Amino acid sequence: MGKKDKKKGKGAEKTALKTEKKALARMKRELAAKGEGDIEKLIAKSQKQGGKHGEEPCSQPGPRSAFTLSPHPDKEELILFGGEYYTGSKTSVYNELYFYNIKKGTWSRMNTPLNPPPRCAHQAVVLSQNGGQLWIFGGEFVSPTRTVFYHYKDLWVFHLAEKRWEEIKAPGGPSARSGHRMVVRKKQIVVFGGFHETFENYTYLNDLYVFNLETYTWSKIEPVGKIPSLRSASLFAPLTDGRILLYGGYYRQKVKKGVDKGSEFTDMYHLHVDERSVPHKWKWLQVKPSGIPPSARTGLSIAVAPNNRAYVFGGVHDDEVDEENLLSMFHNDLYALELDTGRWFPINLRGKKSRGGRKRHKRSRNAAAAAASSSEDDDESEEVVEVLKKTTLADDVEEISTMTDDVFTVKILPGTSDSGVSNTVTVSSSNEAFLPKGRMGAILVVKNGILYLYGGFYEEGDRRYTLSDFYSLDIHKLDEWRTIVPFSISHLDWVESSESESEESGEENDEDDDEEEEEEEDDDDDEEDSEEMETD
Repeated sequence: MGKKDKKKGKGAEKTALKTEKKALARMKRELAAKGEGDIEKLIAKSQKQGGKHGEEPCSQPGPRSAFTLSPHPDKEELILFGGEYYTGSKTSVYNELYFYNIKKGTWSRMNTPLNPPPRCAHQAVVLSQNGGQLWIFGGEFVSPTRTVFYHYKDLWVFHLAEKRWEEIKAPGGPSARSGHRMVVRKKQIVVFGGFHETFENYTYLNDLYVFNLETYTWSKIEPVGKIPSLRSASLFAPLTDGRILLYGGYYRQKVKKGVDKGSEFTDMYHLHVDERSVPHKWKWLQVKPSGIPPSARTGLSIAVAPNNRAYVFGGVHDDEVDEENLLSMFHNDLYALELDTGRWFPINLRGKKSRGGRKRHKRSRNAAAAAASSSEDDDESEEVVEVLKKTTLADDVEEISTMTDDVFTVKILPGTSDSGVSNTVTVSSSNEAFLPKGRMGAILVVKNGILYLYGGFYEEGDRRYTLSDFYSLDIHKLDEWRTIVPFSISHLDWVESSESESEESGEENDEDDDEEEEEEEDDDDDEEDSEEMETD
């Protein structure tokens, strides 16, 4: 029995190996037919070596999504790296490094002899140490026809003072992935979750790794507590006391052959670290979001501001029409999140001031629209704000948030829903303000009290438009988005993908492929049988 079981297991393993080999052979033939060749050769070709060295002025980077935009730790600049641009028939993936001068409103491109390979859906963090550093990890390379996705597990640092890239080869790091999240916690880089996609399968992750910025070593963390489920695309933000907040994310699973189902999470966790113990103990603690959180969605963008505050924009929610079609809603609302308490506040921008009576609008906890606005005359508005600052509201008003720097002021009037959240929100606001178009995959970043929003993508029917518009918002005033580069799709390329061969010829090719694969399998079987006889 033992011998039979062993052979049965070996047979199953052989079958799985043949299936993977068959898929790989088919994939290579498809890539070759499309002129793409081997994926690793494509990456090597795209990774430019040599050439110019130094920074040179340039025009604004082209449309892109799934890139990173980081605040320079010491200068009035933003740093952009990577991303992708999809035109309907072709995908371009980038590895250029750009700098945006905030005061001058100009772009420059950094040319270096060595660059990380092109990628998107990676993560980046910045540090002030050693003259300033930009760290990136992971991500993916997408073949031009979006047939193959190659995931990275490399770690790179760009030394800002020396203007050079360096690959850090430290063992024991996270597996290859994209859609993960990464933050700096004291002198550590913390990586969570993501996903990895192979030929015909995908895997979601919820593991936790830490990179020590002093010893340049990786450690896999085995936290205790309520572990977040498998996911990618979550919100991950550091707190000033060393904790880390995790919110939401996305998970996809197969429900039957050829049919996948996606899930959007709205749960929240705090990751605690006990630094008194050696080694440090890490613990997940699930917390209940409060206030008025965004409706369920994925592709949210987040930017962390000082004083344990963050801002969140956009995202998309898919409603299933049937097994093959989805109805997608792209959001353009803006939320504030108190990281230490887990409280959400929808932000309704003030726009231009006007005079008029106060208005109140009721809304549910999960409504997709932003909170209702009110318009008040200037004297009354100033009086309300001052009262909120002093936290001496009338007995019939419950204050849920008072930010004394005028960043955000909200009060909730009596009357709560079944969930314990009040249904009535009054925001100090007036005329309707301009809002950027709804999207997902945009980048938010805060630099010196200004919130910047750049790029991303949205869909119209079967078309996916990658954007390059650029906006800023003063988070101390919260009056109106300022347009740096306006929204436009007139300059965007879109080419409808078409099949080059008829359905009949495609079937003939499949038959030929099957015959070739059967011959390959027969050859493999003969070789394996011969090896087994020799081993026996």
